[in-house]
Amino acid sequence: MNTKSFVLVFAVAFGCATSAWAQAALDVNIGLGTAHNSASGAGIDSASSFNAFGSCTPGSGDQFCQATPGLGGLFLGLGGDIMLFKHIGVGADFTVQPTRRAYGPLQSRQSFFDANAIYAPISNKRVELRLLGGIGAARTSFALSQSACVGTAVCSTAVEPIGNATHFDVNAGVGLQIYLTSHVFVRPQFNVHYVPNLTQQFGSNWVPEGTIWLGYNFGEK
Repeated sequence: MNTKSFVLVFAVAFGCATSAWAQAALDVNIGLGTAHNSASGAGIDSASSFNAFGSCTPGSGDQFCQATPGLGGLFLGLGGDIMLFKHIGVGADFTVQPTRRAYGPLQSRQSFFDANAIYAPISNKRVELRLLGGIGAARTSFALSQSACVGTAVCSTAVEPIGNATHFDVNAGVGLQIYLTSHVFVRPQFNVHYVPNLTQQFGSNWVPEGTIWLGYNFGEK
C-alpha cells in the first residue's frame, strides 16, 4: 500500500470512528426508589432458643420463633449508560437499601446490580422513552447486632456481618427520560427483577422496583 492509499484509508477510518463517537452520549445518574416482595412465611429462632438462629415455623408454639419480613423500604441507586447510537445503548445500575432492616433476630440489606441493553424508540431534545433488559445479581446480606454494657455507664452495639445469599438476576424495565435542561434530566423508571431461588429469603422470585433517577447527559441532544 502506497502512502496516498494509506492516508486515504486512515482518513476514512478516523472519520467513521469520529462520527460514531459523536453519536455516543454518556449519562450518569443517582436514584431514589423502592422494591417490594412478600414475606416467605418462614421464621428464625432468636439467640435465646436452644435452636438459636435455626429455622422455625411462626405460630407453631415456639416462643422464640420470629417471622421473617417481606422486602420494602427505601433504596438508593447509582448508574450510568452510554447511547452508542441515537436509539441503542448499554448501561448498568446498582440499587441498595442504605440501612439494614430487621430480618427475624438478624438484620438484612438487599441490593441489585444489573447490566442492560437499552432501546429508545422515542428520542428527541426533550424526552426519551427507554426500554431495557439485561442480567445481573441480587444479594441479600445478613448481620447480627449485639449489645453489651459495662455496668450502667457504658453500653455499645456492634454489628457483625455473618454471610450473604447471592442469586442470578434477570431484569426488564421501562423509563421516561425528561430533560429539564439540555443536559440535566429526571427519569421515572419501573423495573421487574426475576431472581431464581429468591424464595429462600422472600415470598416470590419476582421483585417489582420503582426508581426516580436524576442525571446528567454529557452528549448533545
